[in-house]
Amino acid sequence: MDILRAPRITLIARPQFLEPAHLPVQWRGEAGDGERLAEFAGRLCYMSQANPAKRDTGEYLDNIKKQGHGSVLEHAVYVLLIEGISRSCSHELVRHRAGFGYSQLSQRYVDESHAAFVVPPAMLGDAPLEAAWLAQVTAAQAAYVAAVEDLMRRYEWVADKVHRRKMAREAARSLLPNATETKIVVSGNVRAWRTMLELRCGEGAEQEIRRMAVAVLRVLAAEAPLLFRDFEIYRAEDGAEAARVTYHKV
Repeated sequence: MDILRAPRITLIARPQFLEPAHLPVQWRGEAGDGERLAEFAGRLCYMSQANPAKRDTGEYLDNIKKQGHGSVLEHAVYVLLIEGISRSCSHELVRHRAGFGYSQLSQRYVDESHAAFVVPPAMLGDAPLEAAWLAQVTAAQAAYVAAVEDLMRRYEWVADKVHRRKMAREAARSLLPNATETKIVVSGNVRAWRTMLELRCGEGAEQEIRRMAVAVLRVLAAEAPLLFRDFEIYRAEDGAEAARVTYHKV
């Protein structure tokens, strides 16, 4: 049994911008494909490919965010693999619908007899709390394993072994706690990512999803800094990291 204390965020897909030869933009500054794509879309609206204000891409996108023209940010989609979060955390994450796509590990099909569990941030560093929590999740996993074995015997009459295992696991998963780790692929356009990050990086967000959101912000800001550079990560009064943003809900 693995015990996890932090999420793992992996970028697995990014935009590819193919500039049309008949509508070239007079680019300034360095930028990635997602950033160029957003600028191209914005300039198309006003046919300003000649870049009359002589802005580099970062300046152009900052002005887009300042003006609240977030629709052009919807063209750039980044896909993340998120691991090391609890199913409780994922239940909150998937509430963000517009602009997102999700593919999550299925407890109905996947054997959870060797599942990992995520320690709630509020318990980290408190030895008695962690010990009590560990005892509880250990007991829950043992109950799951026993239930799968009992259900496999109950469904011996099912000839298809794959279907038999599915029937057993889908019932036994009810014994697993919300702390059970899940893995989820999340695709989101930049506007959607920014809205989620603004809401979930704040000090008022639940601690685990806040920790996950800050980790997501670090990955996206490293990949596309011109799209996320108005976010600032800081240490909040509770000792955990949080983030604030300059341009709200563009």
